[in-house]
Amino acid sequence: MRNVNNSKLRIIPLGGLEQIGLNITAFEFEDSIIVVDCGLAFPEDDMLGIDLVIPDVTYLKDNLSKVKGFVITHGHEDHIGALPYVLKEINVPIYGTKLTIGLIDNKLKEHGLLNNTKRKVIQHGQSINLGAFRIEFIKTNHSISDASALAIYSPAGIVVHTGDFKVDYTPVFGDAIDLQRFGEIGKKGVLALMCDSTNAERPGFTMSEKTVGKTFDNIISEHKTSRIIIATFASNVDRVQQIINSAAKFGRKVVIEGRSMVNVISTAAELGYLDIPQNTLIDIEQMKNYPDDQMVLITTGSQGESMAALSRMAASIHKKVHIKPGDTVIFSSNPIPGNEKAVSKVINELSAKGADVIFQDAHVSGHACQEEIKLIYSLVRPKYAIPVHGEFRHRKAQINLARQLGIPKENTFMLSSGDVIEVGNDSAKVVDHVQTGAILVDGLGVGDVGNIVLRDRQHLAEDGIMIVVLTLEKYSSQLLAGPDIVSRGFVYVRESEDLMDEARNVVDEAVHTCLKKGVTDWGKIKNVIKDSLGGFIWKKTKRDPMILPIIMEV
Repeated sequence: MRNVNNSKLRIIPLGGLEQIGLNITAFEFEDSIIVVDCGLAFPEDDMLGIDLVIPDVTYLKDNLSKVKGFVITHGHEDHIGALPYVLKEINVPIYGTKLTIGLIDNKLKEHGLLNNTKRKVIQHGQSINLGAFRIEFIKTNHSISDASALAIYSPAGIVVHTGDFKVDYTPVFGDAIDLQRFGEIGKKGVLALMCDSTNAERPGFTMSEKTVGKTFDNIISEHKTSRIIIATFASNVDRVQQIINSAAKFGRKVVIEGRSMVNVISTAAELGYLDIPQNTLIDIEQMKNYPDDQMVLITTGSQGESMAALSRMAASIHKKVHIKPGDTVIFSSNPIPGNEKAVSKVINELSAKGADVIFQDAHVSGHACQEEIKLIYSLVRPKYAIPVHGEFRHRKAQINLARQLGIPKENTFMLSSGDVIEVGNDSAKVVDHVQTGAILVDGLGVGDVGNIVLRDRQHLAEDGIMIVVLTLEKYSSQLLAGPDIVSRGFVYVRESEDLMDEARNVVDEAVHTCLKKGVTDWGKIKNVIKDSLGGFIWKKTKRDPMILPIIMEV
């Protein structure tokens, strides 16, 4: 019989603590590891050409024999998006609720992984046993149906992980959050609470999702003659349901546009999470058969993404929808931090085409504000507070709330991704740090673009490139041709012929000096070319293009 009292639970966030996205946390007890969520992040502005970012799971690969499964809280990209990439290396079963698994299945189908991945649908209130752990799924509310919190029972104690949540007493679909269960688990004694921090800086309560339905009704009744276009998140099934309800109420047809939106909506409808009245949904091809005042178009692109449907409409490059005066466009979302400029650009383009743009009051958050976070703390009464899901400032705000509720400072933890915290009844402390980070996905390449390549892309984007080509004779190292200089993104050559001629002379001189001294090592010649040309260009233009010498041998 092992001595349970001395055994500690190790909690290892492998992502999700520096930004919104990339959520993945490992829970380890002796020879068992379970992984909660496996999300992606979208690239930062400086990640040129990168499509998406996935977490570094080296720690899981190194401990593959211990990993029992992925337990997923809900079906958003920042919680399921990295699964197809990670499963290729860590093929273990996936557990989640019905809609969550439905959305994961879509992804696995796309990546050809459906047949060799085990998936199990769990209902709220059910538990699963994985190694040393028992995991119970608890019903919560969020901006996607079927979201769950997890009670993770380990021999060292219970950890409650809220997932992304809000408290919605009047949800659009299904039941309200199971607050009673949180209270019951709290009575058993909870070791640690890992709570969503996204809105921890916002006072009060998050409004119910239902309030947005009233807003849609009002907007549609005020704009009786116009075609209505509503942009929202593809995954916000409840929002789409309310738009469909409002459209049906006013006798309008609905078109759904945008690949990700069509995918999610068809899965949700198939699984019974969407109730679409008969003859309401029509294909985009049929849109021309109906007058404007009978149309509602639901589309992706609420974040100003350049390739999403709404941005293409705004830029007049959408094949089937053209914005015209009299259209009403509603942004049913808030810009994610960093997307404000892109959203503003799309709003300007839409307004310039004569559309009436509405972006106030047509959205509520899917995350808990301060009062709801306090409510969960009061019900769960954890010994330790470990805020998750948010930037530093969001998690810091949650720690302040936990302190107000009487949790001592030394029992609150600001972790970084990769920290290993050991938690037991008598203590909790960070004991180690494991490898984590962002793996960049560019096209079909996973991880083949790293910091060095990004730095080069940045350099090329900011300063351009100069390529110096010259030909040397094989044995005598005589200069047979060149040096010729080709530049891209540095200066407009036709207007800078003098500068380019001078640059050629500088390189010519440098090469001749090398050859006179009998230098035959190409590496050295290239460095001399780089140094002399770089110095000259900097002096003349205060610019620093990338210089690429190419030497050919005949």
